[in-house]
Amino acid sequence: MKTQYLRPLWVLFALLLPMLGFAADDPGTVAQQAGNQTEVVWQALKEGQEGYTTSKSEFHAQAINTYDERILPTRENILAPGMMLALFGMIAVFVLFILVNGISKLHDGFSGKLVYRWSKADVAIHWLGAIPCLLLILTGLMILAGRLFVEPLLGPAAFASIMAAAKPVHDYMAIPFMFGWALMCIKWAKNQIPAKYDLDWFLVVGGYINFGPFKGKHPDAGFANAGEKMWFWTFAFCGGLIVASGIVLLFPNVVEPSRTLSLLAILTHGASAIIVCAFSIVHIFMATVMSEGGMECMVSGYCDENWAKQHHNVWYDEIKESGELTYK
Repeated sequence: MKTQYLRPLWVLFALLLPMLGFAADDPGTVAQQAGNQTEVVWQALKEGQEGYTTSKSEFHAQAINTYDERILPTRENILAPGMMLALFGMIAVFVLFILVNGISKLHDGFSGKLVYRWSKADVAIHWLGAIPCLLLILTGLMILAGRLFVEPLLGPAAFASIMAAAKPVHDYMAIPFMFGWALMCIKWAKNQIPAKYDLDWFLVVGGYINFGPFKGKHPDAGFANAGEKMWFWTFAFCGGLIVASGIVLLFPNVVEPSRTLSLLAILTHGASAIIVCAFSIVHIFMATVMSEGGMECMVSGYCDENWAKQHHNVWYDEIKESGELTYK
């Protein structure tokens, strides 16, 4: 018999002796021997010792997990509350901000002239990523934090029904999100390169503050302003982590991860999702509520001329000088 099988059998035999009535007279000696043998077992397992089993499981030879025991508590104690805070906390912050500050109106009103900004392909790519992203945030919230925050309120039966729908939706929406993320990163990166005037944009909070020394400020911005660039690169990086970890979790038979890798993928997935969720709330509020005339861009692909002049003046001047300014 192979040596690797003898060691676990000997340890098992030593541990069973007290149960079979062959223990030494001194209970302390028996306890000490059992403790020593237990340490030997754990040490062997941590070093990768494998045994024999008839199981066909992918991890049939791995008796225990040797991952850091802080991984699962981190998910429940940090990631779950963090996801709740990223969604509902950011919504509360923006609602309060709008109540105090108001929205950013067009100082010269709507011109009635619509300027070409996004192609039909760009609009389609945006919604290919945006709609799945929203569904993934909501279903991911239930998967990550539902058991801790929703189940106590609705009860086990109602929560089970919600999860029965949330889990498959989360899995299926992952695929279009991956494609949307990849296409956005490839197609839009050229317009997201930082510029010198981006720092000035941050210093006056993009001109969205309606009181104090910031009121009436209109910082320079190209096709994308500094805030949009920060959102893009955050989405590109964290979205990449979400996609990579999501593939590990969604296709375990293809990737064949270890148990430790699977748990690390869960943590990476959750942490990245929290960041994307928080930024998504900011992006949604800025596009739909905060910036008057902003939502039109991703509906028709056109923006009002006064909106372009006020929020993206550098880009507007460039296309005007080059003769690329096109009206609807």
